[in-house]
Amino acid sequence: MAKRDAPATHRNREPILAILVRWLTRPARVLEVASGTGQHAVYFAEHLPHVRWQPSESDPEGLASIMAWVVDSGLENLELPLELDVCDDVWPVEEADAIFNANMIHIAPWNVALGLFAGAGRVLREGGLMLLYGPFKVGGEHTAESNAAFDASLRLRDPRWGVRDLEAIESAALESGLRLVEHDEMPANNRLLVFRRDGSRRGDVSGRV
Repeated sequence: MAKRDAPATHRNREPILAILVRWLTRPARVLEVASGTGQHAVYFAEHLPHVRWQPSESDPEGLASIMAWVVDSGLENLELPLELDVCDDVWPVEEADAIFNANMIHIAPWNVALGLFAGAGRVLREGGLMLLYGPFKVGGEHTAESNAAFDASLRLRDPRWGVRDLEAIESAALESGLRLVEHDEMPANNRLLVFRRDGSRRGDVSGRV
């Protein structure tokens, strides 16, 4: 059966939605990078009817699961999934008002995070947002013992994986013209980071998408 279920999405979707509602206040096209099972895409599209949600994935099984969730949802503002590898120089989306990505950069090599920011810098319109969810270290330190244990388990699976430093993420984002404008603590020792594409780098955070 193509349709997959990730238990974590049931726990984190409401806290994430509470942040999305504050930032996505106007009609917008949102590209979700690495949509996984597709459950977030359906939930957020259902609760943000003014937003056109575009899921994407590089994994064939993930794409099949997303397709199943999208078709079953019947939501008119939810697009069919696109195949997207963040490390590609050209993405299958020319422009987006916002990009959402959850739980990807710690289970991938660092170049995947760099590819995500580089692609966001190309695709996001001026003033567009990138919202990034997951666990992060702060000041080089884990924010909880559970995160430290999770990081160790990830590095045992692949030494290129691991919980990323918030400061390294912020620096990489700036290289692509994305400025960190908000970071929120979330349940289970996760965070949601909000970046704005601001070529002038003046730090204007007054508007919303």
